[in-house]
Amino acid sequence: MYKALTIAGSDSGGGAGIQADLKTFQERDVFGMSAITALTAQNTLGVHHVFPQTIEAVQSQLDAVLSDIGADAVKTGMLFSSDIILAVSEKIRDYNVSNLVIDPVMIAKGGASLLQNEAKLAMKEKLFPLGAVITPNLPETAELLNCKAITSIKGMEEAAKALHASGAKAVLVKGGHMTSNTAVDVLYVNDRFYHYESERIETKHTHGTGCTYSACIAAELAKGRPIPEAIAIAKEYITAAITHALPIGKGIGPTNHAAYRQIQPSVMKT
Repeated sequence: MYKALTIAGSDSGGGAGIQADLKTFQERDVFGMSAITALTAQNTLGVHHVFPQTIEAVQSQLDAVLSDIGADAVKTGMLFSSDIILAVSEKIRDYNVSNLVIDPVMIAKGGASLLQNEAKLAMKEKLFPLGAVITPNLPETAELLNCKAITSIKGMEEAAKALHASGAKAVLVKGGHMTSNTAVDVLYVNDRFYHYESERIETKHTHGTGCTYSACIAAELAKGRPIPEAIAIAKEYITAAITHALPIGKGIGPTNHAAYRQIQPSVMKT
């Protein structure tokens, strides 16, 4: 039984955060566990309130899980503050976590900030060097590098290489925000670039895509798959989830975590 732990915020609407992660782990036949960093009151219309957990609460959850059950992979999502980032980084080192997937969650789909300003530096300096893969989207990449909007595949490659200098083993820059007929993600690992391409799906229902994508990567790493292969499977998984997204609620609906199991799509990878 492979095991994966998510360290993230709770989404009361069920589309993102630990709820999305645990659904994804289950779909990928991995036993899922969680450490909650913050409670959020949110739905398809947006994030209404954020209630961060205490440092002691976060540390205690991590100690309880990692000292007993352990984890073949760990992923982080919404960490909210520099104090939580520092506490999580310390526990990741203490328990010698090797397969760490870092989704640098900063802004919700509705525009709400999910990371305090001073936390960005802590994430880059303390957490990124511990990562197997970091998975920023284009706005997050530009924010992390303090650069202009990225508008080309070449720019994505340059950004991935620049973020790689922060110490993570691999960087996946996700191109979903780029305007084109296809959605291309760029991976930089072991001095090599990989491109993962899929058809762009015209839908507004994309709540939880980043959480779901990174959770699937973590699940596949937990099984022992190499990083490029784990991402290839995760790209297929998230493409299916977006293609068959759920138009529930009055705003941005969630992706469909069960879709990949039901249709097994084929996605071109180069």
